[in-house]
Amino acid sequence: MLKGVELIRAGDTPRTIPALALLDRLTVILARRLGVSCHVRDTVISIAFAEDAQRGQYYSSGILASLTAPPSGHAILAVTGADLYVPVLTFVFGEAQLNGPRAIVSTRRLSDEFYGEPSDESKLNLRLAKEALHELGHTQGLRHCDNWRCAMASSHAVERLDLKEAQFCRRCMDRFVG
Repeated sequence: MLKGVELIRAGDTPRTIPALALLDRLTVILARRLGVSCHVRDTVISIAFAEDAQRGQYYSSGILASLTAPPSGHAILAVTGADLYVPVLTFVFGEAQLNGPRAIVSTRRLSDEFYGEPSDESKLNLRLAKEALHELGHTQGLRHCDNWRCAMASSHAVERLDLKEAQFCRRCMDRFVG
């Protein structure tokens, strides 16, 4: 059972290091939705080692493996502005260890600016909350849900992410707290 979530900023340039205020807002949403203690670590971890210069992206699995394990019963969630990938996909919004304590999410493709649209902070906050809940669900053993409104539904495009809610469906929530 999840006791708490530690959030940490990850990046290697001002563009890839998310604002502390963004993580502060995310902790409020996660604490409310998950019913656990959430706090932001006052450090930034470098992800320069995970950059693939040819792709212009960062290898999310490598970053996950480098994260220090949190205390027992807690999860660590790295948040970055870097564009993430795994070799078999063009990009990922995030990645997590299934039944493990580590997860990462990226704001890069969650921002309307990535798609040439004006910045919308409230939309970014909501998308980030949905993706963070999704990845934290994986850390607790949840797999993808067939309920397209559930935070655990698979999303391979921002439009699909926008259809989801920033919460688990009843079935996934029961398994999460189970």
